[in-house]
Amino acid sequence: MNDKTTHFGFEDVSWEEKQGKVAGVFHSVAQKYDVMNDLMSMGIHRLWKRLTIELSGVRQGQRVLDIAGGTGDLAAKFSRLVGPEGEVVLADINDSMLKVGRDRLADRGIAGNIQFVQANAQHLPFPDDHFDCITIAFGLRNVTDKDEALRSMYRVLKPGGQVMVLEFSKPTVKALNPVYDAYSFKILPFMGKLITNDAESYKYLAESIRMHPDQETLKEMMENAGFSQCQYHNLTAGIVALHRGFKV
Repeated sequence: MNDKTTHFGFEDVSWEEKQGKVAGVFHSVAQKYDVMNDLMSMGIHRLWKRLTIELSGVRQGQRVLDIAGGTGDLAAKFSRLVGPEGEVVLADINDSMLKVGRDRLADRGIAGNIQFVQANAQHLPFPDDHFDCITIAFGLRNVTDKDEALRSMYRVLKPGGQVMVLEFSKPTVKALNPVYDAYSFKILPFMGKLITNDAESYKYLAESIRMHPDQETLKEMMENAGFSQCQYHNLTAGIVALHRGFKV
């Protein structure tokens, strides 16, 4: 029996329990996820994702995996970049999020070269050396075993390929911390209650950001998983960081 514990926000839970609790959060918020993203970040999440796309270097005919791809905003842009000869796999462990993403992209006529796969980031169901680029945006902090997930990404990435982790991180300007804390723990749950009738899920999301590894720790975790040339870019004063690593 596995008696390991991990964090679900500020709460200690068993490894087995965390996956179910995270699933409950995203089942609850799936339908209003995009609306809340825009409200929570005041639209800035679109700029963070645009930078991720620009730095990906993805080209026609390549194969891209977007893990925790949710409602499909990255996948839609990658679909255009890889073209009809390429392939994008939108993977998410949560079937509610995956359904929202599939429906949203189909409504926009963007499902031609996209596959939708329900998958756990820790056990990616793809062959070795398969993808030219792997992205995970605002999903790694919800994974139970982040080290195992990074190793799984490394396995399915082609030599020469790049992994990109876009995630909330630790602000680099200390004066921001009181404002950021008030926003995270008071305003976010209030907006969650107002928009989705679910304050608790947004309380968890705020707590999960605080429990996520800082910039240097995540960089070291990527290196330990096998990635080379690891680096990160702090965005919006470190509130978000984009980590990149390569497989040689």
